[in-house]
Amino acid sequence: MRFSRILFPLVMLALAVPATAERLPINEKKAPSGRSDLDEIQSLLKAALPKARAATVCIELDQGSGSGVVISEDGLILTAAHVSGGVDREFTVVFEDGKKVKAVSLGLNSNTDSAMAKIIDEGTYPFVEVDRDDQTRLGDWVFSLGHSGGFDKDRGSVVRLGRLIRVVNESTWQSDCNLIGGDSGGPLFDLQGRLIGIHSRVGDKLPENMHVPMEEFLRSWDAMEAGEFIGEGPFAKKPEKGKGFLGLLAEAHDGEGIEVRKVGRESPAEKAGIKEGDVLLSMDGEKLESRDQLKELLKEKAPEDEVVFEMLRDGKPETLTLKLGNRED
Repeated sequence: MRFSRILFPLVMLALAVPATAERLPINEKKAPSGRSDLDEIQSLLKAALPKARAATVCIELDQGSGSGVVISEDGLILTAAHVSGGVDREFTVVFEDGKKVKAVSLGLNSNTDSAMAKIIDEGTYPFVEVDRDDQTRLGDWVFSLGHSGGFDKDRGSVVRLGRLIRVVNESTWQSDCNLIGGDSGGPLFDLQGRLIGIHSRVGDKLPENMHVPMEEFLRSWDAMEAGEFIGEGPFAKKPEKGKGFLGLLAEAHDGEGIEVRKVGRESPAEKAGIKEGDVLLSMDGEKLESRDQLKELLKEKAPEDEVVFEMLRDGKPETLTLKLGNRED
């Protein structure tokens, strides 16, 4: 999943760190001074990787894939807004070992490219610790994980070691961990395995890799967890009422409801199993009496909205639930 490059004014800023934060000595050096420093970096990375990899997931959606990371035992996921694609969308999550579970997107901040999701299959899941103390500074050693190009069980998630090289603005960091399509939404860690950021933009040039810091997630945490769509930013578009697309033609029926006369190919109606001759009795509990009434009800619906039809097929009552598509102008 590749997305257009977005440019921001680059501002060099210092990151505040609490006086009580424990700093790794290797992070205080401008560069490794010898073999022992390189061995220390390698040792820290090897110790942090197993837990980090276990919690890093591939997010599979209709239009492609991205990455995310689990941050609680019950399956709360952090990812990028442009990966989650919106609020209340279901998708598949794939763990490092190939296990697949269902998840639903919660809230997002479209201004900063941050989002939450939740695994809806019951179970306990591997997770990582979120750095809530803002302990990261420019120049710190970091590592990124992501399912580059999509899930590959034989390869696993891809790790890149690098450093935090720039603060673009308060909601965007830049590292020199080289990322590609499919890594978006994946995690950025410090060398102690704490989650410090989420991959946002993958640059046209490999070194241009942007991340949303945890501080930005924490600002919108409660709202995102409650399923709110925040902002009017470039990373996600709020569903527009009146754009919900069903994809069928219906006429008044002798008796109650409206009769389906034609179903569009590859339409939401066809994918949900609606057939010609079905009689739609109601939509979301409102009785249907005419084609125009159905059109008026759809004017209040947006793409990805879920609707419930009560219907008759061959004289037998059925209930059918579907998600609307996007009506093009």
